[in-house]
Amino acid sequence: VQLQASGGGLVQAGGSLRLSCAASGRTFSGLTMGWFRQAPGKEREFVAAIRWRDRITSYGESVKGRFTISRDSLKDTEYLQMRSLKPEDTAVYYCAASQGIIVSAMQNSMSYHYWGQGTLVTVSS
Repeated sequence: VQLQASGGGLVQAGGSLRLSCAASGRTFSGLTMGWFRQAPGKEREFVAAIRWRDRITSYGESVKGRFTISRDSLKDTEYLQMRSLKPEDTAVYYCAASQGIIVSAMQNSMSYHYWGQGTLVTVSS
């Protein structure tokens, strides 16, 4: 599975941005796709994930209520709609995917075998 992330950029605090991650190659209905982010000097942080076959979602505590993850199965693409952005959301965002992830493991980066290149999101104050 190859992943191509896009949509990052510069936005003012309070603004919105939508990230996309297109999957290609061997994609299956059992795929789980997620987003992680890493700010300078910090560890990689779970943002959100969605399991394709049943659309079960999971969100990191810091983004709950502000970010929404969704997927378009016809386009093999996942989206991360980010609203009410804060300067602390500034990071490189990575999309990730894997097969057969159980719900309790969706927030663990070790569960994901495939990673896309990062896309930088910068939120100015």
